[in-house]
Order: sequence, then C-alpha cells, then structure tokens
Amino acid sequence: MSPHSFHSSDNASEQIAQTDLRAISRLFPYLWEFRGRVLLSLSLLLGAKLASVSVPLVLKKIIDSLDMSHASLVFPLTLIIAYGLLRFSSTTFADLRDVVFAKVTQRAMRRVSMAVFQHLHALSLRFHLERQTGGITRDIERGSKAISSLVGFLLFRITPTVLEILMVAVILFVKLDWVFGMITLLTLAVYVAFTVTITDWRTQFVRRANTLDSEAYGRAIDSLLNYETVKYFGNERYEADRYDNSLAEWERAALQSQRSLGFLNAAQAGTIAIGVTLMVLRAAKGVVGGTLTLGDLVMVNAYLLQMFQPLGFLGVMYRQIKESITDVERMFTLLHRPKEIEDAPDAVKLSVHGGEVRFEHVSFSYNPDRPILRDVDFTVPAGKTVAAVGASGAGKSTLARLLFRFYDVNEGCIKIDGRDIRDVTQESLRSAIGVVPQDTVLFNDSIYYNIAYGRPDAAREEVVDAARAAHILKFIESLPQGWETIVGERGLKLSGGEKQRVAIARTLLKNPAILILDEATSALDTKTEKAIQGELLEIAKSRTSLIIAHRLSTVVEADEILVIESGRIVERGRHAELLAQNGVYALMWAMQQQAEEEKPEE
Repeated sequence: MSPHSFHSSDNASEQIAQTDLRAISRLFPYLWEFRGRVLLSLSLLLGAKLASVSVPLVLKKIIDSLDMSHASLVFPLTLIIAYGLLRFSSTTFADLRDVVFAKVTQRAMRRVSMAVFQHLHALSLRFHLERQTGGITRDIERGSKAISSLVGFLLFRITPTVLEILMVAVILFVKLDWVFGMITLLTLAVYVAFTVTITDWRTQFVRRANTLDSEAYGRAIDSLLNYETVKYFGNERYEADRYDNSLAEWERAALQSQRSLGFLNAAQAGTIAIGVTLMVLRAAKGVVGGTLTLGDLVMVNAYLLQMFQPLGFLGVMYRQIKESITDVERMFTLLHRPKEIEDAPDAVKLSVHGGEVRFEHVSFSYNPDRPILRDVDFTVPAGKTVAAVGASGAGKSTLARLLFRFYDVNEGCIKIDGRDIRDVTQESLRSAIGVVPQDTVLFNDSIYYNIAYGRPDAAREEVVDAARAAHILKFIESLPQGWETIVGERGLKLSGGEKQRVAIARTLLKNPAILILDEATSALDTKTEKAIQGELLEIAKSRTSLIIAHRLSTVVEADEILVIESGRIVERGRHAELLAQNGVYALMWAMQQQAEEEKPEE
C-alpha cells in the first residue's frame, strides 16, 4: 500500500472521528437540561461499580477464612452477609440509575424529534418538492430511537465497563502483583484496538445499508401514495421491480455488514480467551507455589467472569454506538439544513390596513439558467380583484408562491400596504393570506378537522357557518357519519368538487385579508366549475384578490386581467378592453370558446 493510501485512510478516520464527536456534542445540550438527574445517575453508576468490584474481594476473604483450620462461623457469616448486601447494592444502584435517567433520555428524544419536525416545516418549498417523504420519516424514526441507544450505551454500558476494568486492574496490581494488572490492561487494549479498527472498517457497510434502507422505504411510500397512477398504467410489476432492486442493493450491503461482524466476533473471542488463560494460569501457579491463597484464585476467577462478560458485548455495543451516531447525525443533518427563507433579524408583524398588493419590477428564477418572471410590475388595489392568465409555464403560479413567500424574488420587491414582505415575519404574512389551490390536499381525518384547520381555535358554530357559506353544509349533513366522516388519504374519498368546497370553507374560516385563487377550478368539470365559480367570486369581493387562471371564463369579472407570456406581462386591462385589443387575450378567448362549443354535452 502506498504512503498516499495510508494518508488518505488517516484523513478518512479523522473525519469519521470528528463526525462522531460532533453528533455526541450536539446531544449534550438536550441532556444537560436535567443536569441534576445526570449527576445523580452518574453517582449511582459509580456506587454500583464500587459495590460490584468489592464482591470478589469479600468472596476471597470468605474462602480464605473457611480454609483456615481455626475458622469460626461468626467471621464468615458476617462476610457472607456483606457479600449479599454488596450484590444487592450493585443491582439496586444500577436499577435506580435507570429509573432516575429515564426522564432525561425520553425528554431528549422528544425535544430533538420536535426540533426536527418544526425545522422541516420551516424549510423552503424547494426542499419539500425535492424530498422523499418515506426516507425522511425513516431518518427521523431511526434518529430518535438512536438517541436512547447512544446515551444508554455510552453512559451505562461502555463507561462503567471501562471503569470496572480499570478498578480491577488496580486491585489486582495492589493485592497480587503487577503482572496481573498488566495482563488485564493489555487484554483490554488489544480487545479495544481490534474492536475499534474492525468496527470502523465495517461502518461503511452499515452506513450504506441504512442509506439504501431509507431509499427503499421512500420508494415504497412514494409508490403507495401514487396508488391510482400505478393502477392507471398497470405498472404494479414495474413498481415491484423498482422496490426489489432497492432491496437487492440493501441486501448486498447488509450481507457485507454481517460477514464483517463475524470476523470481528472471532477476533474479540480470541483476545479474551488468551487473556483469561494467562490470568488463570498465573493464579493457579501462585496457589501451587504457595504465594497465593485459594481465595486469591477464586477472586481472580470472579473478576475474570465479572469483567470479561460485559467486555464480550463491547464489540456489539461499540458497533451499535457507531450505528446510532450515524442515525443521529443523519437526523441532525436535517435539523441543521439551512432555511432558504428566513425572517429578517428586525422583522415586524404585518399589519394589514387596506391590503394593497404591489409587485415592483419583479424578476425570479428557480434556477439561474431558466428565468421564470421578467420585470413584472402591477398593483392589486385594496379590495379589488386582479387576475393573471396565460399558457401553462408562463409563470402565473409563481406569482402566488412569491406573494406567499415560498421563495424570495431575485430582483425587485413585493409590498403589502407599502411594506416589503421581506421586512415582516413569515407567520404574520401568511396569516393575512388565504389560498385556494388547484390541487386541494386534505388530511386523512374528519371533514370537521379539515375545515377547522383554517383556524383550529374557531368555535364549532364558526366552522358550520364557513361550511354553509361554501355550500357544502347540506352535503356534510347528508353523510351517514356527518362531520366525523373520514376523507381518506389526501381527501381521495371526496370528489373534486367536494374537496374544493372544503378548501373554500377552511379559507373562509381563516378570514384572510388577501385571497389567492391558484387555478382553483381548473381540475373540475364544467358543471362543477360553474357551481363553485360563483362562490369563489363572492368571497373575493370583500378582499384583495389575486386569481391565477387558465380558463378565461373564471376571470371575466376581474377588475384587471394580466396576460403573461414567457414571464412577462404582455397585455393588461378588463375583459372587454382586452377583447377589443384583438391580441393574445382575444385569441385565447376565441380558442377556449371554440373548445367549449365543440365539447360534447355532459
């Protein structure tokens, strides 16, 4: 192997060590919140180990006292009682330690999971459009469980085991001779060296297996979420093959992990066997030679059983610690992913007076090489309705995303009542805006829950009033389970028109000053669209409204219509004015009217 290879390996090991320390250090603030419990738990741990290492010493005295020809029953009886008390103390202190520390671990799991959940909601729309839901939920699930494993193994398995071995080495050095202490420490050093080296080598397989597990899980969830699409195209076999390919890659990585574990276990077992043999051999030789008593031999044997039994699991513990660190690090990577949209340090709450919306020379692109909006400039006066129309991909929906501040503009600015929306808090901005989207997604819960989601603290009467205003109350009351009817995953148990009315009802309940209708009826049939169109225009009347539309029939009543092509406003005016110009809008209108006339009766 070349010197360069050694250097690269050292760098990789150093980077892994830094990653491990970073993951552990990130957990510390969550644990230190209960520092009193942590310190008490550590005190109980120390007490348990002191009691544990005292047991073989007392056992030695019992054996030696019974071996004497003049042994009396009183002396060994006292020692036997002490032996029993020490055994009891060792177990009891360990149990008390677990009871005291349980709240620390559970609260840390809860707080970290909550922090990740809140952070995911704070990340930009760009992140959520690119993410795989299944993979992320798997990372959070494994990460929160890994916190408990990591803390438990580090504090209550590795630390006490190493502490006990050091105590035993000192006792053997003082009570017997330096050789016993050296054999103990040397065995420990070789064992740990084998464990750390081989486990670090095999961690790559564990990481790979976990990554592939998340990918396979995410692929399965994505397929199930798109159940109808899979069925439409008869692609069940295709989806099964994709999932199986992911599982096959995971299987290969898992097998590599399992084989390397076998190698690790063999190395550990050999190290312990050699150490134990040398210790017993020296102790037996001392007894035969008269330098050690029978009690010394029993004490050495007791220490060996007591010490190497937990040491036998050190490899498993170290591997699980490495795996837990990997899982925790993945979760903290999510937690520390930078937010694309953040409140300014001096951001204030938006106070809407009239609700005038102003786009001032706005330019925007999702990617630098593909501009979406170019120098867009218009005003939606307070209480008025402005519509943006154009072909698919013209940039209409981007206007809504920018106003809602899912993204920030590249050039220009957007103002509400004269204030740049980047200068106000996102929470106050979004509380002032209501959106009825094209694709209404509902929670897999009751109709009541989905409408009340517009304002969760609303009284039941207000929720009912919102449903009545959205013309869905009669439908709800006609259902066998009424308000408690479960709408299904993403609202699949409701028709398109019913879902849109639920969306309108919850937006009405929110009672926003500014309304965005983003192609709110384009996914509906003509009859349903006409039924809902009137309701949308009615709720838009008293609010500043921006309507994003493809069907021009939905915007004829707007105070101003903006015609957008390739990210630019090419025409603007009222419906009649635009028809009179005989330009882009007039052509679009004529084409849609012709399409309506040619459409067969529904």
